[in-house]
Amino acid sequence: MIKLNPLARLTIPDGLAGAAATSRTTHLGIGAHQDDLEFMAFHGILACYDRADRWFGGVTITDGRGSSRAGKFKDWTDDQIAAERIREQEAAAVIGQYSFIAQLGFGSAAVRDAKQSSVREDLRRILEAARPDVVYLHNLADKHDTHVGCALRCIEALRQLPKADRPKMVYGCEVWRDLDWLVDAEKTPMPISARPELARALNEVFATQIAGGKRYDLAVLGRRTANATFGDAHTTDQESAVQWAMDLTPLVQDDNLDPLGYTVGFIDRLKADVTDRVRKSL
Repeated sequence: MIKLNPLARLTIPDGLAGAAATSRTTHLGIGAHQDDLEFMAFHGILACYDRADRWFGGVTITDGRGSSRAGKFKDWTDDQIAAERIREQEAAAVIGQYSFIAQLGFGSAAVRDAKQSSVREDLRRILEAARPDVVYLHNLADKHDTHVGCALRCIEALRQLPKADRPKMVYGCEVWRDLDWLVDAEKTPMPISARPELARALNEVFATQIAGGKRYDLAVLGRRTANATFGDAHTTDQESAVQWAMDLTPLVQDDNLDPLGYTVGFIDRLKADVTDRVRKSL
């Protein structure tokens, strides 16, 4: 078994031994909160679903204690809501046929703190055991501070691996800021039209959030539909659902590449694109 912090919980839906469940992983999603994987990494879940040669593994870093709550959950304590969110994430892992789901149980402040080594160490141990080909992270332009901290801790952990063991592709995915604003040539498209019933089932698992006043189940599907239609003004739709990703692979290939400069570069190129388009019609 992977040695993780005492609050971590590792669940293997099909009951395979821990080492075998992690080592068979080909696609790995690492999200800050319960439900982030299902909203941002459905491309990886779909790629592995009903496949014997591909397996999706999931990591949720935080404990869910700070979740918003309303409706039947409005009077629940932090302990109650955290326990239910853990249960929801495990239910999603069963529905999605995950190889494993690791819930690390950290508070959000620990994820955002670059000096906090325990988050990075847990992530490194999981990555060493799984050695996935593809990794799905939050994008570095996300507007949720914990999501950005999560992505940075993941990049730091990936850089601790020998270069030969690092994933072939690392994607920064949409949650609290979509990526439609990226210059078209820099968008990484993730077509996810297949199995809409699976997408709906995964989203609907998280009743604590839906009943808590956030209709993520509808919003996520709506964003995917909008991406498919508004991605290209000059062609007919080829997909009914698409997610965009920011390519973070260069940050894992080159340890000297600055994550801040890399991210701001996307914004600079958008500014140049907008400036050029307006000038052409002045």
